[in-house]
Amino acid sequence: MKTTLDINDSLLANAKALAARQQTSLTRLIEEGLQLRLRTPQLTSKTSKRRIPVFKGRGGLVAGLNPTSNKAMLDAADDDA
Repeated sequence: MKTTLDINDSLLANAKALAARQQTSLTRLIEEGLQLRLRTPQLTSKTSKRRIPVFKGRGGLVAGLNPTSNKAMLDAADDDA
């Protein structure tokens, strides 16, 4: 099937050069690229479904530690180091 495409000039020049180096046609190069793109699952669907890891261990904060105070949390973290 013949079709007309509007392709960026520099992209087209790079594609033609690659096709020449690989001793193939521009048509074949474009077909291979489309096949790869259609075969590969889209990454955006995977990245949007990532879950935030949640610690489900036991224990908790040290008795008397104020969890709403950044200073208290940082001081407690320094004490463990």
